[in-house]
Formats: sequence, C-alpha cells, structure tokens
Amino acid sequence: MSASPAGPSRARERSLARSGYRLVAGVDEVGRGPLAGPVVAAAVILPPRWSVRGVNDSKRLDHQRRRALSTAIKREALAWAVAGVTPQEIDRINIHRASLLAMRRAVNALAPSPDYLLVDGRFVLELELPQEAVVGGDGSCTAVAAASILAKVERDALMRAMHWIWPRYNFASNKGYGTAEHRQALAECGPCPLHRRSYAPVAQRQLDLGFG
Repeated sequence: MSASPAGPSRARERSLARSGYRLVAGVDEVGRGPLAGPVVAAAVILPPRWSVRGVNDSKRLDHQRRRALSTAIKREALAWAVAGVTPQEIDRINIHRASLLAMRRAVNALAPSPDYLLVDGRFVLELELPQEAVVGGDGSCTAVAAASILAKVERDALMRAMHWIWPRYNFASNKGYGTAEHRQALAECGPCPLHRRSYAPVAQRQLDLGFG
C-alpha cells in the first residue's frame, strides 16, 4: 500500500473490522537518521468512528499542529503507547533492529492489546499477532499516521530536554540530526553520551580524538 495523494484514510482499518478485527493498532517509528538520541516508536488503537481533521504523516505537519494532534490522539484513542531504544542499544544491535525493537516495545505496552497490526515500512514485527507491513503507511493509514505523530512529538520533546544537559550541540533545534551546526559542534567537542557512536561521522570523530 502506497501513500495516498488525498492523505491517510481508515479504509484498511474498516476492511479489517469487517473481517472481525476490532483493535487494529497503527505502529510507526521516528529517528532512524539522527547522529544522536534514541529511536522512538508509537502504537495507537483508534476508536471505530474516530476522525480528526489534519492527521497526516508527521513529517508533513509543523510542530504546532503535531502537538495539537498528539493531545487529541492521546485523549481519544482506545489505547496508545510510546517506547524508545537508547543510543547505546542502537550501537549494539544496529538501527534497523533497534527500530523494530522500539515498535515491539510500543505494541507490548498497549492496553488493551491489539488484535491486528499495521506496521509502517517493509518489515513486520517479531510478535505473535496478525499484522502487515505497509510501505508509506504514515501517509495512507490514519492509525499509522497517528502513531507517527505521537512518536515524533515524544522524541522532539526528549531532544529539547537533552539540550539543557548538552547545550553545545543545540539538540533543541536539530533534534540530533546531522546539520552543519551539529557537525561543527561534534568536531569541536567530540561526542557526548547521547551520540550514536556506530554512525560514521561520530565514529570518525572518535578516531580523530584517539578513542577508536
């Protein structure tokens, strides 16, 4: 299933409901690309007739709209959960496995538990639940889009908080992504505990400092 030009819909959820699945969870993650910070995932089960104008892939929304939608989703969802995987875990198991682990953790934290999963991307999760991978799901499935919003808002808030611990890298602005300013700070100061040391720019800086 690819992203719809009209935006996310509940068509797949309605189809699954007709097949007897009543607790369909959308699952998505954010933060695969940054040089620093966790990867964060969310899982959301929406009420059958739930509809809020403007829900979309979190990357297509501005910060203010994401926060407003996140509040509405949390207030009205049948269940929602957010989970993360630390930079140290990412370094140990790689970002692909870490992303899937974050999504599994989010699903496992749902109460009530889902009876079907719509997972953004090309891979299903190692869980004993009926599920399908939906390429572009955050742009085509409302539940997945809702999950992407929760995950993005949670991760952005965490990175803003981390800014006060390590202000030199300006995580409040770049959220850990490899902006020119962030890379310059990394070159000048070296990595902090929030950096992913398996990522090439960080690993190279460690070598430059003699810690490789």
